Amino acid sequence: MDKILIKNGHVYSPSNKIDGKYDILIVDEKIEKISESISDKEAKIIDATGLTIFPGFIDLHAHLREPGFEYKEDIESGSKAAVAGGFTTVLAMPNTNPAIDTPEAVEYIVKRSNEVGLARILPIGAITKNRAGEELADLRLMAESGAVAFSDDGDWVANSSVMRRALEYVPDTPIVSHAEDKTLSLKGIMNESPLSYKLGIKGIPSEAEEIAIARDVLLAKLTGGRLHIAHVSSKLSIEIISQAKSKNLRVTAEVTPHHLLFTEEALKTYNPIFKVNPPLRSDNDRKALIEALKTGVIDCIATDHAPHASFEKEFDLNQAPFGILELEVAFSSLYTHLVLKNDLDLATLVTSMSYKPARIFGLEKMGEIREGFQADLSIWDLKKKWIVKDLKSKSRNTPFLGKELYGKIKFTIVGGKLIDVEEL
Repeated sequence: MDKILIKNGHVYSPSNKIDGKYDILIVDEKIEKISESISDKEAKIIDATGLTIFPGFIDLHAHLREPGFEYKEDIESGSKAAVAGGFTTVLAMPNTNPAIDTPEAVEYIVKRSNEVGLARILPIGAITKNRAGEELADLRLMAESGAVAFSDDGDWVANSSVMRRALEYVPDTPIVSHAEDKTLSLKGIMNESPLSYKLGIKGIPSEAEEIAIARDVLLAKLTGGRLHIAHVSSKLSIEIISQAKSKNLRVTAEVTPHHLLFTEEALKTYNPIFKVNPPLRSDNDRKALIEALKTGVIDCIATDHAPHASFEKEFDLNQAPFGILELEVAFSSLYTHLVLKNDLDLATLVTSMSYKPARIFGLEKMGEIREGFQADLSIWDLKKKWIVKDLKSKSRNTPFLGKELYGKIKFTIVGGKLIDVEEL
């Protein structure tokens, strides 16, 4: 029996109203006891004086690149990056090579996660074979093998009949939509706006996202299936999702840190670091996203962690790939630039990164600091400043590289396993 006793820390689990100085006793993989004072001579003692203890963060949307693109990231480096950002569970997208579109491919991700033994990596299976959008993959067999959701992320399932059948075939499993009508967005790079015309950069209109979301919401209404909208970026998208929720449709949504923090103005420098899909949009959109997160129209924050090798992001804006690095800086950047500036409250940030992702994707006994739950915790020094460097990811495509942020991770605990982040 393995025991860890965390003493003297400020425990903050807003979803179940824990906010104060408590001790936490962990026995094997579970939280055994939470109390103002606990003694156990057999336990390993962690002194958390001056530290804040959050539920382990859960990322519903990350690209770990294995198999096929291990030069960008792999499950081991992605797992290290995850725990270095306070994430205990990460859902890996299937746009790999080969795609995660068979039970065997799903089992491979689960096996590699167990071998690495850091963050808990859960596979998202592809909706269609080879993510080609034409023929359903075997969703039920993949679910039985460990897939927790399905997505053709990177591509929208444009065939409405195929998307309908996916929502019907596994009605209680989230179908994650990368909402993008590529007939409108093809060859686009940034948000289509007066600024894109001024800069001479081909734009992607927000309608490419909004049309796709509207179609998928209607299919959710038709089928009763569970639809999750990835990386929402526009104000009108929020309005469509709000209408769906008002009709009690089974629709949920996520927003990324970079869409909460940056706007199209970042592209004035032609810096490929800010080339993301969907693109950074206007400040009005950004503010609407923050408000939607506060009100619950947008349910959670997901990183869309998209590592690329340095040489790829050194290409010019037209040639560089879409994507930004997020796992290691997501919480600290949002805490620094939104919470400390009073644009977002800490409770919303924490629940959006822990409790709500767990509830949306049916991850039982996760997302809260509660007796009997998984011992998944992230332990932070919120007053400590740090310079973003020496990242655990293989890639470096973050705008925060070399920048100073508040909130330094000290420990991450995954299923009772203590990880000292500084020793990774």
